[in-house]
Amino acid sequence: MSFDIAVEKRRGDARISCRIQGGDGITVLFGPSGAGKTSVLDMVAGLLKPDSGHVRVNGEALFDAATGTDVPPERRRAGYVFQDARLFPHLSVRANLLYGAGGDPSGLGDLAARFDIAHLLDRWPRSLSGGEARRVGIGRALLAKPRFLLLDEPLSSLDRARREEVMLVIEQLRDESGLPILLVTHDATEATRLGQRIIEL
Repeated sequence: MSFDIAVEKRRGDARISCRIQGGDGITVLFGPSGAGKTSVLDMVAGLLKPDSGHVRVNGEALFDAATGTDVPPERRRAGYVFQDARLFPHLSVRANLLYGAGGDPSGLGDLAARFDIAHLLDRWPRSLSGGEARRVGIGRALLAKPRFLLLDEPLSSLDRARREEVMLVIEQLRDESGLPILLVTHDATEATRLGQRIIEL
């Protein structure tokens, strides 16, 4: 289970260039705001097309400029957790999670217990704390049975207690899921604690 990524993209006056080779666990993209970290995640997810290079996950080419390969985002099976969680406001927590699962409730109970969100299932997203919303967002991504996870600043804008809650969930994913995970942060402490590999942009 691994990432093999070499991409370049020009956005305005900035040139984003990134090379990643990583196996199981968490590969951290680390750097200041504006360095292009989220753009790299978007290129891996298929939401932004690189100008050149390739994106391979577990040996499968999702993008390769040399061969013209460009797998559509919906077929890449990326579990993408955005900075703001992006839960559907008109759906309960339970319905948000079931949306990720394609309506299949079989894994919902176990996941809710693992992430300590069972007591939130009948709540609405607007009533959740930042940490609760992140945990639900990660759970929804996992219930979609992704081949890999992309986490964009999953701990940003959280107070210390909520950061620790979400940090523990991410460590659990790292240690138990077997999924390759690409995580973006600008916080050196987070990068050191969570990452097996740190790529600086």
